[in-house]
Amino acid sequence: MQRSPDVTFRVQPAGKRSIYSLLLDEMASFLATQNERPYRAKQIVDWIYEKRVGSFAEMSDLPQPLRDRLMGEFAFGNLETVRVLGSEDTTRKFLFRLHDGNLIESVLIPASPALYGERSDRRTICVSTQVGCAYGCKFCASGLDGFSRNLDASEIVQQLLAVEKATADRIDNVVFMGMGEPLANLTNVVRAIRIINAPWGLEIGARHITVSTSGLAPQIRKLADEPLQSRLAISLHGATDEVRNKIMPVNRKYDLTTLLAACDYYASRKKQRIYFEYILIAGVNDAEEQAHLLARHAGRLGAKINLIPYNTVEGLEWSRPSRETQERFLSIVRGHGVVATLRREKGHDIDAACGQLRLQTKRREEVPASAN
Repeated sequence: MQRSPDVTFRVQPAGKRSIYSLLLDEMASFLATQNERPYRAKQIVDWIYEKRVGSFAEMSDLPQPLRDRLMGEFAFGNLETVRVLGSEDTTRKFLFRLHDGNLIESVLIPASPALYGERSDRRTICVSTQVGCAYGCKFCASGLDGFSRNLDASEIVQQLLAVEKATADRIDNVVFMGMGEPLANLTNVVRAIRIINAPWGLEIGARHITVSTSGLAPQIRKLADEPLQSRLAISLHGATDEVRNKIMPVNRKYDLTTLLAACDYYASRKKQRIYFEYILIAGVNDAEEQAHLLARHAGRLGAKINLIPYNTVEGLEWSRPSRETQERFLSIVRGHGVVATLRREKGHDIDAACGQLRLQTKRREEVPASAN
C-alpha cells in the first residue's frame, strides 16, 4: 500500500455560490444582468473545464471589471485532499474535506473488463453524493456514522476535477456509487450529470455515466422522466424480500414488487439496459435459489448482472463467499441466458468499499490527543 503526500486546495468561502454548480445557460443569464455579451459565458466555462484554471484572475481574455464582479459573486473553492491511498492493482482512494469540515470519498478504478457499456472501462471514478447515508444497508460502511447532508452539484463535480488534477489523466467513466444514496439527492445529482456530460463541461458521454440506487422506486420513475441518457444500476443484493429485508432496510418501504415495477417504467422510457448490482455475501445471499431467482428478474427486464464479492468492512460481521461459491452462482445465472459478470474487485487492500476511509479518519481525529 502506498500513501501519497497530502495535498491542500483552497476551500470555498462561505456565502458564495460555487462556480462549478452553474450550467452554461445560467452563466449566460447572470452575464445578461451585468450587461455583458453572451459569448462571455462560453469563454468562462472554457477557462473552468478546458483550461482548468483555479481563479478568475487567470481568465486573461475577460475584462478586469468582469473578473472582479465574478470574484464577488462566485467562489472557486476546491476540495481539500486529506489522504490518498494507492492499491497494488492501481486503484486509488481519495478522502476529501468539504468547506464545512465533512469528509467524503472518491475511488479511481483502473482499466477492467466492461462493467457498463459494450467496451472495456478504462478509468472509472466512483463518486459520493452525500455525507454519510440514511439508508443503513447492513453490509455498508457509508451509513455507520449516520447521515449528515446532501452534496451540492459543485461538490460532486469537483471530485472529478480533483482526481483528474491529482492523476494528470482523463476520467472516462463515472459511477454514482460512492457514499450516500444518489436518488435521495436527485436534484443535485441530475445537475451534476448535466455538467459532467455537457460539451462545454467535462464532456463524458451519457452512456459512460451510471447512477446507482438501493431501490428508491419513486425516484427511479422521476429519473426515467429526466431528459438524460445515463445508465441505471440497481443495488439489488437479494432476489427475495426475505433476503433484502435482512440487509437493506429500504426494502421494507419499497419491496421487490414495487422496485421491479419502477424498473419496468424506467425501461419503457429509456433505451439503455438496466444493471443489477449484487454483492455476494457468504451465507446471506449466495444460495443457489437466489441465483435462479435473480436470473429470472434480470431476464424479464433484459438487465445485466454484475456480481461483486463482498469487500470486508471493519466492525461488520459479513464475509465473502469462497471462490467456488462465487463461480457456481455465476454459472447458474448465466445458465438462464442472462448476461452476467463476476467482478474481480479492485482496491481490496486499501479498504476501497464505500465509507471505510472516511470512518477510520473521522474516528482517529475524534480521539483526544491525551489518548494517543
